[in-house]
Amino acid sequence: MPWDLDNNRPIYLQLMERIQLDIISGTYKPGDRLPSVRELALEASVNPNTMQKALAELERSGIVHSMRTSGRLITEDKSMIEQLKGELAREQIGAFLEKMNRLGFSTGEILSLIQQTVKEDD
Repeated sequence: MPWDLDNNRPIYLQLMERIQLDIISGTYKPGDRLPSVRELALEASVNPNTMQKALAELERSGIVHSMRTSGRLITEDKSMIEQLKGELAREQIGAFLEKMNRLGFSTGEILSLIQQTVKEDD
């Protein structure tokens, strides 16, 4: 998946979000080694210093940790990954509900539309 970055938001935050998404979606599994800073920066077409900052922030959060000789590894704490997944899902749902409310939909109407859409997709 391409790294579509928006110049209106800090790049390192977007890099963090993308790596987090790759972790919770299973692209990177618990205990996997991340590619090097240079490899990730090249893939994302960003300065290695920017990628380093994003990875340092992920380390601070605990989702990634450094091993001196092995590079950076994804945490093996599956509950931490599930917690992150839930947090990101709640953020997305909140943003969706806010947009639907601005369109004039009530909570009941939103739920009805969701149920209808799910039935159509099945």
